[in-house]
Amino acid sequence: MNAFLAMWDAEARLGGRPVLDGADLLVEPGELVALVGPNGAGKSSLIRAFAGLLPLTGGVARLSGDDVSIVSPRARAERAAYLPQERRIAWNLPAVEVAALGAPFLAPDEALQRARRALDEVEAGHLVDRGVAEMSGGERARVLLARALATEAQALLVDEPIAGLDPEAQLMVLERLRARARAGQAVLVSLHDLPLAARFADRVAVMHQGRVVADASPLQALTPDVMEQVFGLNARWVEGPDGPLLSAGRRHSAPD
Repeated sequence: MNAFLAMWDAEARLGGRPVLDGADLLVEPGELVALVGPNGAGKSSLIRAFAGLLPLTGGVARLSGDDVSIVSPRARAERAAYLPQERRIAWNLPAVEVAALGAPFLAPDEALQRARRALDEVEAGHLVDRGVAEMSGGERARVLLARALATEAQALLVDEPIAGLDPEAQLMVLERLRARARAGQAVLVSLHDLPLAARFADRVAVMHQGRVVADASPLQALTPDVMEQVFGLNARWVEGPDGPLLSAGRRHSAPD
């Protein structure tokens, strides 16, 4: 297996609390892997470990075969683009300048050209000259995604990119990420929307208590047993016109 992102037995702590506890994951070029799990399962920590932003206390995380802990910051940025959950931008820069920050190693004119292409890719070309402080949260989310896409790195590490977006924008974002995977990038994206994960991902990796407890094609990973044990849901999948739909209820719902 020619995995660009590779993690084995990863362990990490935040504030003295374990957030990764023997996590294993591989993502190959050309593959979109959705990372799912309840809040606190370790999804953001796993993504940050691949980005070199969370030191491991055990195990290993590799980018293109190299231990991320010994890869220089510049080389990490060239190999993997990271989009965090946080969407706050400190300065009211025009969208094109924010997106160009994703290509810091290019000449300024080239970086701006790449930024414009990335803004067009996320259907935000009309925002090119608007200050990000004057945008809605959804518009800022598109600009920040464009910044990540502008790196044209070999891998994309994307943490909750569709949170707070309207349904049309959610579909657009996942379509773009899938297109990037089809073009040869290794794409790892954390999601809370299980039906969208099942619809767009090549594989789903389910996290629980700092470990990957299931890793397979979407419906093989998100079995009724996994849905009950990890998410506390009584659930089953039904086939809909645009892909699988989730029929679910809480395992311990309150009485009427």
